[in-house]
Amino acid sequence: MNELSLLAINLTRRCNLACPHCYLDADSLNETNKEELGTYEACDLLAQVAKMGYSTMVVLTGGEPLVRQDLEQIARYGVDLGLPIVVGTNGVMLNRKRVRSLKAAGVSGLGISLDSLDPSCHDRFRGLPGAWHKTMAGIDHCRREGLDFQLHFTVTTENAHELAEVAQFAASSGARVLNVFFVICTGRGATHNQLSLQRHEEILEELVTLQRQHPQCIVRPRCAPQFKRVSLGQKSASAINLISGREGDGCIAGLHYCRVTSTGDVTPCPYLSESIGNVRNTQIADLWNDAPAFKTLREGTLSGKCGVCEFRELCGGCRAAAVAAGGALMDQDPGCVYQPMGGGTIVPLLAGANSTISWTPAAQSRLARVPASLQKMLRKRAEVFAREKGHSAVTVEHLKTMAARRFGPAGPPRNSG
Repeated sequence: MNELSLLAINLTRRCNLACPHCYLDADSLNETNKEELGTYEACDLLAQVAKMGYSTMVVLTGGEPLVRQDLEQIARYGVDLGLPIVVGTNGVMLNRKRVRSLKAAGVSGLGISLDSLDPSCHDRFRGLPGAWHKTMAGIDHCRREGLDFQLHFTVTTENAHELAEVAQFAASSGARVLNVFFVICTGRGATHNQLSLQRHEEILEELVTLQRQHPQCIVRPRCAPQFKRVSLGQKSASAINLISGREGDGCIAGLHYCRVTSTGDVTPCPYLSESIGNVRNTQIADLWNDAPAFKTLREGTLSGKCGVCEFRELCGGCRAAAVAAGGALMDQDPGCVYQPMGGGTIVPLLAGANSTISWTPAAQSRLARVPASLQKMLRKRAEVFAREKGHSAVTVEHLKTMAARRFGPAGPPRNSG
């Protein structure tokens, strides 16, 4: 049975910005859709997810989710069910009061969009003068209030040259993660300038280098599963980039991830827009387990060069890119420059490992003090860290070292989480 590890819920299509790459082609701030999931419906959905028993991480996003006045109510309901809840935002409405209310609701962290360190470039990309200054203020509020955050950078022909500077900023600002998004040609992104295949490959190679340079911050791509191949080719210093196969940085659409729209439709990912059912009339567990599209993604045969590629178990290609180019769900990814070499299939490193990572009693005790909603994530990262060190068990020293990297020698703030 495939575990639902990550669920994105588009709480609204309303947005205060008009970004040219938006996969939703999001509506304006004042155009409320009466068909949006209400508070009760959103909370009922979270209850259904919790009942599945996977400790699914839920991303509450939009549009701009901060326009919903019940956001904190929905988030708190999910947290009380034991679900890790994060919020994806453009950061413009993220004042100190809102950061404090989100933290009080138990939100694990925020994903904040930052597309340039040049204010004019960011504002032009986001379609609102002054957006950059408000977003940067929002980042500062998170840092001052002790609310974890990650940065989302959508890479384009216009800002690709800034990637190294943005990675440096992410690491120095205290971001846990820098997610580098590659535009898929859907929504407004259908008319957006695309990177050439060669430039796409060069940026993936640069990301491996940037991860080496900034070990305290996870630097990774999104919607570019070819990163697995590039990481292996460069012998990435971080096992987190190597071990997980398609359930990690490969294409996880329908395998371990799906999306619910603001009106309840379920799709394998935000860039695959065809609904496979609606949570208003079908339990999400039934859709997740039985929907034909999900079964195709899990059990279907890849075609074209993806089907014969030696990296197909690690990468799988981007299914949304195949569909956006006019192909079928399992067709080859048109955004990949690599030509298969005809070798044997390369399997995820953990799949071929004979040894497992154990935990010392003291490390288990320390993990138990972490909020339940974060334990699964921390467990995985700690096991990756121990394996990188060549050790067979996670110890308290591993956890202390990880905390020092993230928070400094003083460790995490006592009131965090």
